[in-house]
Amino acid sequence: MQQWLPWLDRQGRFSGLRAATFALVLVPALILASEAWMGQLGAKPWTRAVHDTGTWAIRLLLITLAVSPLRRILDWPKLIGIRRMLGLSVLAYAAGHFTLYCIDLAFDWGLIASEIAKRFYLIVGITALTGLVALGVTSTDGMIRRMGGKNWQRLHNLIYPIALLALLHFALQAKIDVTEPMLMIGLFALLMAYRGLVRFGLPLTPPMLAATALATGLATALVETAWYALTTGASAWMVFQANADIVVYGDVTALRPGHWVTLVGLVVAVGATVRRPRAGQPRPQRARAAASATS
Repeated sequence: MQQWLPWLDRQGRFSGLRAATFALVLVPALILASEAWMGQLGAKPWTRAVHDTGTWAIRLLLITLAVSPLRRILDWPKLIGIRRMLGLSVLAYAAGHFTLYCIDLAFDWGLIASEIAKRFYLIVGITALTGLVALGVTSTDGMIRRMGGKNWQRLHNLIYPIALLALLHFALQAKIDVTEPMLMIGLFALLMAYRGLVRFGLPLTPPMLAATALATGLATALVETAWYALTTGASAWMVFQANADIVVYGDVTALRPGHWVTLVGLVVAVGATVRRPRAGQPRPQRARAAASATS
């Protein structure tokens, strides 16, 4: 049973990082349950619950995708130990999202099927959920051995198109105000940019990370501009100009998704600066490993 206890590492030892992660992924569900118990979910409680669980599934999905690049950028190997737990929490919230949707429709399977069939954003969402289920059931060590490392990795690389589908579903169902979906799309682009740097052999230095943050923030602003221009007919220039409101009016509440994406990227660049060892001064764990290897 020890291998199933979320606060233990692979050696059966207590892990503060794993325990904290497990506690934190439960917090949104506990808050939602508490608000439901106290009748604080508004006039449409089921609809609110459906939206909240779906939003948290997206947020946790991005956090899961951030594990690998942050492990490399911040030189924090232990982060890899929480990736599977985070991935399964994404599946749990996504499954809860769909289950609550079915409850809202009184488990009328004919109505549920017809609603999905006639609404494109629901087709996109159920496709993403199906992909998450496939990844979830194959996430065990036993499935990795059965499938073989290459086949397993090929299957789990589908997390990237699945994430794109989930983000599209999120944006389409948001209808007019897509501020948070655009933020999530921008953060996803930032994570993909980090992977692109590694793929093309570019150094993950603080200046490179800062430049990536600025470029991705600008791209996010352009995507937001195009979305509003195409879906609402709003002036593309007026939408893009809104990104300058924080400078014009000095209002922090005027921060747009592109600004937040840039800020997150710059924080990562600062973190890389802090964590980056000086030349000739390896990190303690590397020094210990080198010492043990030569002894």
